[in-house]
Amino acid sequence: MAEKSAVPILLAVPHAGRHYPESLRERMRDPEFSTLRLEDRMVDVLARDLAGQTGAPLIVAHAPRAMLDLNRADDDMDWSMIADGSPTRGSHSRSNRRARSGLGLIPRRLSGLGEIWRQRIDHGEVTARIESVHAPYHKAVSQALSALRQQWGAALLIDMHSMPPLKKRHPDDTPAEFVIGDRFGASSDGMFSAAALRYLARQDRRAAHNRPYAGGYVLDRHGKPSLGIHAIQLEICRTLYLDSRLSEPSARLPALAKMLAGLVRNLADEVSRTERDKGLPIAAE
Repeated sequence: MAEKSAVPILLAVPHAGRHYPESLRERMRDPEFSTLRLEDRMVDVLARDLAGQTGAPLIVAHAPRAMLDLNRADDDMDWSMIADGSPTRGSHSRSNRRARSGLGLIPRRLSGLGEIWRQRIDHGEVTARIESVHAPYHKAVSQALSALRQQWGAALLIDMHSMPPLKKRHPDDTPAEFVIGDRFGASSDGMFSAAALRYLARQDRRAAHNRPYAGGYVLDRHGKPSLGIHAIQLEICRTLYLDSRLSEPSARLPALAKMLAGLVRNLADEVSRTERDKGLPIAAE
């Protein structure tokens, strides 16, 4: 990030990639179903609008989640789906909570479909995907956050995702439209999640904290509150900006982007104020 940023906020979108090699689609049992279900559909379009309105730097992954999930550790793998297996590991990795559910580093299963792939994958291809997609993406995020920390004294990552409409827990329930995740306080100072929740409440928006989504590997890897680098996950209900098929942007997207731009500016002010209160410089001279 060579240029100075207008705000101490980094926007990142790891799950909206839509660049599918034909060879990848050919190996899927039902590519239309799988791709739509796996993507955080079009949330990158929303993020680009936010970046344009606020001046926040933005990192977007173009590789699709079906190819490799950037919100998983590079060993969160169900190795039984690999043709030549792994000589040093069992069918699952030691950090394989998501792999066990079918949504590890390379997604394997989806509800309503079952197995995503027609055949197993070569180990060498997994390694190549990690080296060409996973490692560069996280290096870029780390470098951008370090640059913001150097410029502002602190930095906040907003890891942007979209979610299907949440189900009612009881007949009178009104499900949240947004979920703010901070790994239950491990990835960010609680003041930033609290500020986000207060802002959304002022906009008469329903929001939840850490449930059902607390964040994943991105927050675990990049959130370092003790070093002044904070990370939160923002889950956005797809009905707020997509059409009835949850496939393409709707006419509601610009209004949502405007409202979320206010959230970004609000959080930027919170980061700046926090550093000012500490007596640290908030911008490079």
